[in-house]
Amino acid sequence: MTSEQQTIVKNGLWTNNVALVQLLGLCPLLAVTSSLINGLGLGLATLMTLVLSNSFVSIIRHWTRPEVRIPIFVLIIASIVTAIELAMNAWFHELFLVLGIFIPLIVTNCSIIARAEAFASRNSVLDSALDGFMMGLGFLLVLVLLGGLRELIGQGTLFANAHLMFGSAAEGLEFTLIKDYPGFLLAILPPGAFIGLGLLIAIKNSIEKHKSKQTIRVSPPVKPAEVAVQ
Repeated sequence: MTSEQQTIVKNGLWTNNVALVQLLGLCPLLAVTSSLINGLGLGLATLMTLVLSNSFVSIIRHWTRPEVRIPIFVLIIASIVTAIELAMNAWFHELFLVLGIFIPLIVTNCSIIARAEAFASRNSVLDSALDGFMMGLGFLLVLVLLGGLRELIGQGTLFANAHLMFGSAAEGLEFTLIKDYPGFLLAILPPGAFIGLGLLIAIKNSIEKHKSKQTIRVSPPVKPAEVAVQ
């Protein structure tokens, strides 16, 4: 892996994370993450959209006129999202019903058109696909983490309704961490999503601040410049 590709990976997962740094796609992020499985389902759909849209935009970048590139990008994204929506309706129908309008709303996710315009339209297919995958994976991880935290605090469970994605064989995946837990309603309501996301952003900023302090301590002291003797 080249240094540029390593930078793409780091940007997608941490440095320029869609949800924690760019603060894009907050509508589905906050609305869908009432459980881990809901977040996982929408996260996978968004990841697939980013990979495919970046790849197609990169392929046609030499033949797309500048004045019409944005409508073409939107058309590509809308076509991909429609295909994913139909596939989810066919194979994950119950999860499709739970996620509802937020699947077609992937088209309006600013991060997808932003990556197509800022990166895919200027880079190779391989790098564009990698960028889409890492940006989508970073967004998916935040969805899953926030959904898991809200489900755990709100209901005391994890992997509830796992059968919606993995079939009836996954019904045994659900487990209760806290028995006779009455639940904390605020965690699964919209205010809980805002609070949870704010805590995740605060944790990330705290880690970045700690790393910057360590870098300053490790850096060797700068030697004073020698004064030329005339």
